[in-house]
Amino acid sequence: MTKREFHVGEGFDEIAARVTDVWERAERGETVAPQDHFVFENYETLLKVLTPKRFALLRRLHAHPAASVAALARDLGRDYKRVHEDVEALTAAGLIERDGGLTAPYDAIEARMAM
Repeated sequence: MTKREFHVGEGFDEIAARVTDVWERAERGETVAPQDHFVFENYETLLKVLTPKRFALLRRLHAHPAASVAALARDLGRDYKRVHEDVEALTAAGLIERDGGLTAPYDAIEARMAM
């Protein structure tokens, strides 16, 4: 299963431990995909990136990749301009891939929130 991990409110020690783990795995020759981890300063920052409509968009793309933003907007029944804005934000965040179309090529999003 492929997944994206969100880390919310982590401190420097937690981030450094994860980076060290990735570094050591890479030194052993293991395949490492650093884009699988996303760090957000706090819950509010996470919600600015992953709004309910953007989450619905990701779920749709996971189940049904789209050929274009226009096709995705039609599938979702939403305005093209707003879908385009959401796609741009989610692509910049690393949650959408644009290889000849639009995909969300992972099976799960897991959030870890520091208290």
